Amino acid sequence: MNETLKILETRRSCRNFKPDMVNSDDLKAIIRAGTYAATGMGKQSPIIIAVTDKETRDALSEANAKIAGMPEGTDPFYGAPVILIVLAKKDVVTHIYDGSLVMGNLMNAAESLGVASIWIHRAKEEFESAIGKEIFAKLGITDEYEGIGHCALGYAAGPANDPAPRKEDYVYYI
Repeated sequence: MNETLKILETRRSCRNFKPDMVNSDDLKAIIRAGTYAATGMGKQSPIIIAVTDKETRDALSEANAKIAGMPEGTDPFYGAPVILIVLAKKDVVTHIYDGSLVMGNLMNAAESLGVASIWIHRAKEEFESAIGKEIFAKLGITDEYEGIGHCALGYAAGPANDPAPRKEDYVYYI
């Protein structure tokens, strides 16, 4: 089996990360892979905000947990030290699809480099709230973006789960 197909079949979401920071070269390669995701009409509507600052990461975790209604002190990012937030321009009709493809590229690129990942939701709500608006202001982002997801990255603290069997009626041929 070729390496790409192997990565696509073996990548699993990680829910227990080591605190170790992701290697800088690997992080840059993962982010670069995200920028090469297919986008509708080549408009490249998404942006990626890379959060490696622990204080900002922890504030996002707290906001995300609150939005989800999780108990105080819960970390919806499972201890991952890096959070890549994918957002996409609201005025591009394919923005949700575009951002979703970026998320897929990020997770598969991470897996290919031995970096674990998981897609965490609630980026939309975060970036409609005060914390998101503060981040936009800090970065000088003035266009209207919708949060698509968080790609939490780090090194797995344990082995990946086995894949669930594929359902029988997954594919239909005509």
